[in-house]
Amino acid sequence: MPKRSPLPEPKTFDNAGRRIAYRELGSGPRVIVLVHGLLMDVRMFTMLAPTLAAAGNRVILCDMLGHGASHQTHDMADYSMPQFGRDVIALLDHLGVAQAVVGGTSLGANVALEAAVHAPERVRGLMVEMPVLESGIAAAGAVFVPLALALRVNPLGMGLVAALARLVPRTHWIIDMALDTARRDPKASLAVLDGLTFGRIAPPRELRRALRQPALIIGHAADPIHPFADAGKLADEMVRGRLVTARSAAEWRVVPKRLDAELCKFLDTVWSQPQSVAKAAS
Repeated sequence: MPKRSPLPEPKTFDNAGRRIAYRELGSGPRVIVLVHGLLMDVRMFTMLAPTLAAAGNRVILCDMLGHGASHQTHDMADYSMPQFGRDVIALLDHLGVAQAVVGGTSLGANVALEAAVHAPERVRGLMVEMPVLESGIAAAGAVFVPLALALRVNPLGMGLVAALARLVPRTHWIIDMALDTARRDPKASLAVLDGLTFGRIAPPRELRRALRQPALIIGHAADPIHPFADAGKLADEMVRGRLVTARSAAEWRVVPKRLDAELCKFLDTVWSQPQSVAKAAS
């Protein structure tokens, strides 16, 4: 199992009253923004971020609102995939970055697509791991709707679970990645789930097909929430999409060398090409 590698302390910025946290590693013009999975935070990139920085990239890790070190509001209206995408572009504005590769896992994959739809001229390329599109919506609902129900009908019990989870000392980042979901503020978790459940999960097909950025799309089998069919569909829809099959959902976290190399090669290709500004997908 990989050794733990600490990340820098988070910084924050304000986007119209939304306090968003981010962390930076590395420097230079090759910028990549990474977004975490649902009810997780950027510490899931504990091993990947230093690897990318060592390869000559400026790595920006962004906690979405309601996650990690960002503001944990209890209003479901604060949470939507399109707004998460706009928050990523606001982060680029805050940092004075004209273009970046934007990527993420699960929720973060869909946020990357939303950022590209919202401001295609700002997104140089996309790294999309385990997207949740039409094939995965039913399974995602089967998992997260009961969780939201438990948070709603038994707030005291779920609060006790969170309090007990916070008593567990932080050890290895992979173990903590799971425990951090249980450690969350239950009211914020419910607001996030409600906001996302009643909004769109991803940009619709016609907007995805209009994207012209190069895209590295990573999928794996045997996961109903992130079915391989969704990753394959996205690769077919995107003019410059390339599909890579992971051996499992755990591969990039436990034995990352192969997928690290795929992403580093993709970034080298993206940044070696002449700068192109995509036209808005509308």
